[in-house]
Amino acid sequence: MSADNKFGAPVPNWTSRERPGPATLTGRFVALEPLNADKHAADIHRANSADDAIWNYLPYGPFTSAASYHRWVRDMMEADDPYFWAVRNLSTGHFGGVASYLRINPDMGSIEVGHINFAKELQRTKEATEAIYLLMEWAFEAGYRRFEWKCDALNIGSRRAAQRFGFSYEGVFRQAAVVKGRNRDTAWFACIDSEWPALREAYRAWFDPTNFDKDGRQIESLASLTRLVRISSDPVLEA
Repeated sequence: MSADNKFGAPVPNWTSRERPGPATLTGRFVALEPLNADKHAADIHRANSADDAIWNYLPYGPFTSAASYHRWVRDMMEADDPYFWAVRNLSTGHFGGVASYLRINPDMGSIEVGHINFAKELQRTKEATEAIYLLMEWAFEAGYRRFEWKCDALNIGSRRAAQRFGFSYEGVFRQAAVVKGRNRDTAWFACIDSEWPALREAYRAWFDPTNFDKDGRQIESLASLTRLVRISSDPVLEA
């Protein structure tokens, strides 16, 4: 091994990055607003009530009443890690889910997206895709080097979503947690800053109106576009 290969590549002039702040992130289809119990909880609870299955892989929920969900949101508002966002559909004005940044490490330039909980009305829509894109965009434009996605290894839907969004598979941490009294193995995914320009172009190509037919069906999938960027694929999905 040569001397040049003993250590990682230099990261010159590195400085700590800013933490996520209170500014709204606005796209074409959604706006992400810092989560607020009085403003968002009732509408999100309404949307969530359509399907209790959205709580299956989360360490909390379902919430049986609007009041109990309001209390949970109020508690989350006071935390800066995780830092929660409410997802507003700009065409309807309704709030249909939440997502957060967590494991925020400005000194190392690493940040994770998680606690993603999209109600049925938001799932499998352009709005849901843009919500993740806006979070990825803020992180990399703020100078973070690494953007992570983790999920229960049994949550195939989340693993599929991570790959579709352009996160590369990095492995499974066995017996990583106990959630609701059950073992959780955690699947890890990430994308890094050097991949961001190509991922940004993949998203822009997918969002382009010419990528959808007159009935709103996609012509080229986002997964096929991000496949060109991902350095590794999830073996469970590729099997």
